[in-house]
Amino acid sequence: MNLPLFKRAALQFRFRKELVLPALAVTLGLTLTTHLVISCAGSRTVVVAPPSIRGAKVVGSKTCATCHESISKKFSGSVHSRIHPVAGAEGVNTSCESCHGGGSLHVEAGGGTAFHRLIVNPGKSSEACFKCHVGVHSEFRLPSHHPVLEKKMNCVECHDPHGHDIKKPAGGLGLARLNQSCAQCHREQTRNFVFEHEAMREGCTTCHQPHGSVNDKLLVQRGANLCLKCHAQVPGASGRLVIGKADHSLFLRQGNCSTSGCHTAVHGSNIHPKFLY
Repeated sequence: MNLPLFKRAALQFRFRKELVLPALAVTLGLTLTTHLVISCAGSRTVVVAPPSIRGAKVVGSKTCATCHESISKKFSGSVHSRIHPVAGAEGVNTSCESCHGGGSLHVEAGGGTAFHRLIVNPGKSSEACFKCHVGVHSEFRLPSHHPVLEKKMNCVECHDPHGHDIKKPAGGLGLARLNQSCAQCHREQTRNFVFEHEAMREGCTTCHQPHGSVNDKLLVQRGANLCLKCHAQVPGASGRLVIGKADHSLFLRQGNCSTSGCHTAVHGSNIHPKFLY
């Protein structure tokens, strides 16, 4: 239909108004009538509903603290303490039930073994974490990933949701803590070596994506490209590739730095400075 420009613009505005305004009204209505939580994940604000437990009511964090005193004391320093309280938790700044669901049934049962039945436990299922950490959830679906979705692991094994530092620090220097979470399972790779790979001082995440990656072994980059981020390559005569004063042109054609049979002990070696087993 060949209408004047101003008439087409008026019709488009009316069409958008008829679609957008009702949708906005519905969204605002849901926001006002639903108990909501503001996520602490990332710099963007994510609005989600707290976990639902049939028949349970909100009791507030002060009630939880009567039994979980040690957790309650350190929780104020956690990033998760910034989550807004769910409706009904009057008089408290934060709410345990934002992540664990209503606690009335758990309290009435006396806690203990009833915890797993009557309240949401992120230590048993990571679904509560994924309600806010949507990006991390998607990373676990990448080809190489830690088996969280397969329920062979959970988020609490690597992260302390109540602590000051979400990555479970322990005593000692900061450098010693960098690889601690990974070392719980990957002991062989994170132990001390006579000839250390200096990249380990910066932490496992220098080379590995902890949740999931499109590359094998959770690597942040594919093949020799990862090693060449630190080990500068120098173009030589006739197209030769020199790394560390040695001609690597032929080696790199045989595979990456570890699969070519050269630097097989990539995390460190006790027998050779060039990382050999």
